[in-house]
Amino acid sequence: MRHQHDPFHEGQRLWVQGPGGEARPAIYVGSAEGMAFLGGPPIAYVVFTDTRETAEVQLDWLTARED
Repeated sequence: MRHQHDPFHEGQRLWVQGPGGEARPAIYVGSAEGMAFLGGPPIAYVVFTDTRETAEVQLDWLTARED
């Protein structure tokens, strides 16, 4: 389900920015808006394309890929 404040759409290709400046390719799965409601940062669910691992990441760490 896409929420009205969701900047990305399901299946969109993204870069996940790491703390050291590195970027990993990922696919957007959805958002976890309940986390922000509880006082935490907005969270998104992604699948990393290089390892097929899933992760919860801060929405601020995501940028759209143009490839």
